[in-house]
Amino acid sequence: MGSLDRTQALDRFLAGIERRAFRMAHIATGNKDEALDLVQDAMLKLAHKYGERAEEEWGPLFHCILQSRIRDWYRRERVRNRLREFFRSPHDEEEGEDPLGQIADSTAVAPDEDVQRKRACAELDVALRALPLRQQQAFLLRIWEELDVAQTAQAMGCSQGSVKTHLFRALQVLRTRLGAHWP
Repeated sequence: MGSLDRTQALDRFLAGIERRAFRMAHIATGNKDEALDLVQDAMLKLAHKYGERAEEEWGPLFHCILQSRIRDWYRRERVRNRLREFFRSPHDEEEGEDPLGQIADSTAVAPDEDVQRKRACAELDVALRALPLRQQQAFLLRIWEELDVAQTAQAMGCSQGSVKTHLFRALQVLRTRLGAHWP
């Protein structure tokens, strides 16, 4: 495959995975700007380090890079939050809107099927954000990205048995939380 053909194939791959990867990162971080940075960083690393690999390897490699970036982000956030708590004065008050106030009320009767579907998706989004990181990763990679167990294990950097355990636990939690809201 020529250099131009490989570049075009990589561009097509990245364009095809961009929205789903952004959604995964946004669910993990809860911040659009952070999610965009993580996805762009993962894309750049894939193109720079692994662009010459076979096309069928790009998917698992990209997800491995992205999940690694998300784990790194979680670690940095934990440290930042500890520092914020340490330096926060007891007189400081949190300003701004309550994030829970932004969540759509899923108990209201929807007048139309479209509204009901949007609310169910909002509930799924909230439930996914509440999952522990490893369960979130297993669910998104296996169910959403439709990677097989081996590819998911490679992307998450763990054993196939761990992937199955994390996915099982994630599904249990999601079924419990979404039972009344999911159509």
